[in-house]
Parts: sequence; C-alpha cells; structure tokens
Amino acid sequence: MSAVIFDCDGTLVDSEPLSAETWRHVLGRLGYETTDADVAAVVGSSYPRTHAFFASRVALPAPEVLLPELNRVLFGLIDDRLEVFEDAITAVADLRERGVPIAVASGSVRERLNRTLARAGLAFEITVAGDEVEHGKPSPDMFFLAAARLGVAPERCVVVEDSAPGVAAGRAAGMPTLGVRRVPDIDLSAATRVVDVVSADAILAMLS
Repeated sequence: MSAVIFDCDGTLVDSEPLSAETWRHVLGRLGYETTDADVAAVVGSSYPRTHAFFASRVALPAPEVLLPELNRVLFGLIDDRLEVFEDAITAVADLRERGVPIAVASGSVRERLNRTLARAGLAFEITVAGDEVEHGKPSPDMFFLAAARLGVAPERCVVVEDSAPGVAAGRAAGMPTLGVRRVPDIDLSAATRVVDVVSADAILAMLS
C-alpha cells in the first residue's frame, strides 16, 4: 500500500503570510522590527524553534506565555483571510477518488492546525501536529508517526512539502519527497522532485 502525507501551512493553505504578519505585529509591540530575512529563516519551523530564533533577537515571554497572544492575532487573520491552494485541494480530491490513504503532518500546534483545517473546509482522518512529537521538522518524527497511523511503511509514503525544513524531514524519514515551490527563492533542492503545481499524478509518480 502507498500513502501521501501533506504538510498544511504553505502546502494546502496559503497561511505563511498570515503567520509572518502575526509575528511582525506581536514582535513590533515588543520593539522588534521583523525583517524579510527573519521570516524566511523560520518558514516551516516548529513553534519552539521559531520562538527560540526570535528570542535570540529580542526579549520574549516564555513560549507558553506568548503563544495565546500569537494565536489571538493569527486566528483572527485565519478566520478573515485564509485561502486554500486550489492545486493541492484538487490533488487531495483526486487521490481520494483513487483510494490513496492521506494524512497531514504539520509543524503547527494542534489548536492552530485544527483551526486552519476547519476554516479551509478540509477534513482528514489522520493528522499530526507539531506539539505531538518530541522533535519538529527538520527531524522526521512527525512523518514517522503519520506513517504509523496510516499503517504504511515509510518508504511507501510520499511527502508533499513547501519548505526546506519540511523537505529535510521527509528525506530524513526515507520518504520520497515532492517539493512544491510556492515562493520563487525558496531552496527545495533536497527534495526528490520539485514542482510549481502539485497534482495527484505528480505525487504518485514518486512511487514508480
């Protein structure tokens, strides 16, 4: 049996700009001006890694203290402005029609992942959130957990990712990894294959 594991933010939904806007807003209130380079450095990273990155630049409340404020801002943006990537949604529908098992493995904490999927009108039987594994991307933990929940051998799971940490995690799990180039300058060179538009055929070709 083969299966597909999708990342969520930046792969299924166009939420990365909303996340960047959230950090800019919250850090701005703390006196730090977030740069484009800062944003690029944390794309695809887990919340603990992102918090640690910015904490090295400005004094921050503890991760568990800052998270509710970040979520308050981000969830408002998600509710108002979240958009899906139509190519990914079509790919998911096509895979389901073909009977291919699908999971989502996201670096987002569970509360954010559930909010995002619900707002996008997406439902998956198997999802893994970043706060449910010991090590987030680029470690392979969440992809191994997703494969175990799918009941499919890791090497028979295709990962679909839009970020360098996500691609690294997929490759570390020994999974064929399809990089989706959502922004022009992102480095997805470690992916098994890189596409500009994701499709069921492109995903399943990774297993041939």
